[in-house]
Amino acid sequence: MNVSAALDWLFSTQFFGIKLGLDNTGKLLAAADADRTDATVVHVAGTNGKGSTCAMIEALARAQGYVTGLFTSPHLVEFSERIRVNGNMIPPEALAEEIFFLKQLAEGWEQPPTFFELALAVALRHFRKSGVNFIILETGLGGRLDATNAVPKDIAVLAPIGLDHQQYLGDTLEEIAAEKAAIISPGKPAVTAVQSPEAMAVIERTARDRRSPLTVARADGETPRPSLSGAHQRENAALALETMRQLHALPSPSAAAAALA
Repeated sequence: MNVSAALDWLFSTQFFGIKLGLDNTGKLLAAADADRTDATVVHVAGTNGKGSTCAMIEALARAQGYVTGLFTSPHLVEFSERIRVNGNMIPPEALAEEIFFLKQLAEGWEQPPTFFELALAVALRHFRKSGVNFIILETGLGGRLDATNAVPKDIAVLAPIGLDHQQYLGDTLEEIAAEKAAIISPGKPAVTAVQSPEAMAVIERTARDRRSPLTVARADGETPRPSLSGAHQRENAALALETMRQLHALPSPSAAAAALA
């Protein structure tokens, strides 16, 4: 199966729609031997800026010497943008190989894996084979029932939360914040951007209930200015820097500034 045929099949699975829930994700990752990793895992949710935050965390991790795996969505031009190792998109031959493996694996399942579940499995398998030791996962939709939440994480990161995907996540900011804050893992640290009072109250309650140390990241005069345009990107940079600080993996100030630039 060449990469064109492989992607045709993968995109055809979008006809199965969105199925929120982690049972089938867990089944797929276990069957694909993609449910365990020795890498540090950073899990990012939010409404605004989560993609930029993921990119900045990845740049900081590379500056610190990690081999990074970045899983984001959606893509702009080609699917391979979603899966990167040290900034390099997954090669066509590796992409075709992983998709073909998963197609054979899940053939005949009563509940077929969704497009997003398959994409996540491709990424995790590619990361393992590439010797990745630092993974950044961006949620696709929400958090609590998003496929990425099936992967054990070392830290949860919450970008600014607003009203989005209300048909799936709820009608109020509190309901949506609860879905996204559910990526916080018991006993593991969490970092959040400055949030609206409604969202912050939910995040603080979730962290408290799960005994998760919570830090609020705030930009100040010492926060390096990233190359991405917009004043809000300094807030995203502060979130990325605080994430690395909580993981005890923050590069030197000069290396961090160079990475963000």
